[in-house]
Amino acid sequence: MKNMRWMGGGLLAIALAACGKQDAEPVAPIPVLVVHAGTVAGQEVAAYPGEIRAREESPLSFRVGGNLIKRHVDAGQRVRKGQLLAELDAADYASQASASQAQLAAAEADLVRARDDQKRYATLAEQQLVSQSALDSQTAAFKAAQGQANAARANLAVARNQAEYAQLRAPADGVIASRQAEAGQVVSAGQTVFTLAADGGREVVIALPESNIRDYQVGQPVQVELWNRPGQLLAGTIREIAPAADAQGRTYATRVSLAPEALTEVELGQSARVFAAAGRQGTLQLPLAAVQRGADGRSSVWVVDPAKHTLKATPVTVGAYGVESVPVLSGVNANDWVVAAGGHLLREGQPVTAVDRQNRPVLAPAAKPAAAAPATGKGN
Repeated sequence: MKNMRWMGGGLLAIALAACGKQDAEPVAPIPVLVVHAGTVAGQEVAAYPGEIRAREESPLSFRVGGNLIKRHVDAGQRVRKGQLLAELDAADYASQASASQAQLAAAEADLVRARDDQKRYATLAEQQLVSQSALDSQTAAFKAAQGQANAARANLAVARNQAEYAQLRAPADGVIASRQAEAGQVVSAGQTVFTLAADGGREVVIALPESNIRDYQVGQPVQVELWNRPGQLLAGTIREIAPAADAQGRTYATRVSLAPEALTEVELGQSARVFAAAGRQGTLQLPLAAVQRGADGRSSVWVVDPAKHTLKATPVTVGAYGVESVPVLSGVNANDWVVAAGGHLLREGQPVTAVDRQNRPVLAPAAKPAAAAPATGKGN
């Protein structure tokens, strides 16, 4: 009986000692590296080579074909709207205009004769000297002559226009960017003779690769650096992305508009580099190591409770994985402190100390729990 009392007293002492040890040694918080979603350095900034081009580039061509007898401007020359750029041999078109003029004169003479005959037959018909059918025939002949005169007049207008089309004039103020024809060359209608870079907006033409074309969108801000001015960045915006890839290079032609204040800094044909951050505008990004696989198989991250300094597993929806980061489509906000690494060693509710990459705490210390009031009664 004494042995039983001794064993019971020993077990009670061990239990009390264990409880006292647990109360005396609380779990110490461990430091964890945290980041804000969207502010990590994993967002890659890619550089794409490009060339300064005019926003409006017009290929200029004659509306008629012929022998190019004179070229008045050269590549790189500034031109004004309406300025004569080149001329075709218009002798044939002048001859056609003369022939059309003669045809119009003959048609108008026939029209006068048919009108007079119709009036004369109308008078005779009133006097019942000719039949009504004869009058109807003369009226039809008059209308036919009138139609022939109208057609001859229209043909003359076309011939005169073709003679004027033998002169190529600038449709707007700008610079001749290139020349594709020389004097003495026979050109066809619509064949490009000059390329005019109109005054106004300037853009950078780049080619985006097919592999990450979805990382960019129209309206995304970028930065442009000229090769002859390293280190000087100009503001720009993606204005246009081709809907289809180039058949040979498998790249998407993209045009980047420069800000108005940057137009005085660039010249046509300059080489440039465009720096663009990969990732859709407004999409949050996290390091790859921050995303864990939850018990249900879904992706999740550890978020630090700013009040309690404890961990909470938060399910997230992620996009396509990148080289160093992954886009987070839902689940966390830009202000949440997310554990960036070591998530496989953590557990739900674990107390932590959130630090940045310089090992500095990012959250205020948690409030200490209030001490228990001392007992006033006597123990048994």
